[in-house]
Amino acid sequence: MFQKKIQLFGNNIDPACSYCRFGKKNQDGSKILCEKVGVVAPSFFCRKFRYDPLKRVPARQAQLPEYDPSDFRLE
Repeated sequence: MFQKKIQLFGNNIDPACSYCRFGKKNQDGSKILCEKVGVVAPSFFCRKFRYDPLKRVPARQAQLPEYDPSDFRLE
């Protein structure tokens, strides 16, 4: 009857106004303009928080080191 809700980037997401449906970044990106609360810090959140996966920026993946064939040679 009820479907399990699957969120992008995992199911354990800490709330923050920087990726809330009601928040928009100001021009310099240092503050969030919230429709419900007003001007807040990007890490702030309130009880009106609604997750918007399109605003979330995932962490960059670590680059793999470069290998050459001598690394895999048995001597």
